[in-house]
Amino acid sequence: MENYSDKDIIRLISEKHTSNRGFNLLVQHYQERIYWHIRRMVYSHEDANDIAQNTFIKIWQNIAAFRSDSNLYTWIYRIATNETFDFLKKRKRYVFSAKGDYRDELKQNLEDDNIFDGTEIEKKLQMALLTLPDKQRIVFNMKYYDEMKYEEMSSILKTSVGALKASYHHAVKKIEKNLEVD
Repeated sequence: MENYSDKDIIRLISEKHTSNRGFNLLVQHYQERIYWHIRRMVYSHEDANDIAQNTFIKIWQNIAAFRSDSNLYTWIYRIATNETFDFLKKRKRYVFSAKGDYRDELKQNLEDDNIFDGTEIEKKLQMALLTLPDKQRIVFNMKYYDEMKYEEMSSILKTSVGALKASYHHAVKKIEKNLEVD
């Protein structure tokens, strides 16, 4: 695949005769990162695939509204994050009314999934992440796994840099405490 900049991709998408090609390039360029961003929150391959697909549908439907003054990467991550939070909210309501705590379902997804069968410390880290509130968990994931800068996270999550730093700090402390217990 040739290297296309975000501007090139947007230009291709905005031109009628190259819009499909441009969108295919966008998906190829961002699909794996978006999938793993979502997967680390839902722990299920099927759910992550569904949410990623919904994310790219929303991108296709709203690409004309994209303002080039912001970063395409940030805009895509914001859509993926919102889709993931919407999924988790629906899941919480469903599981709460049907079975109890939705985190038990996420834990079961994690235990059943062979993708997350890495080292023992990785398993413990993932289990510790499940104890965090969703917002802290996503901040931790974006900083630790995606190596995002706080400014990028601020743009995606629409939260101040200071609040993100505090969330990350609290998440790390909770994870450390959780790992000490084991």
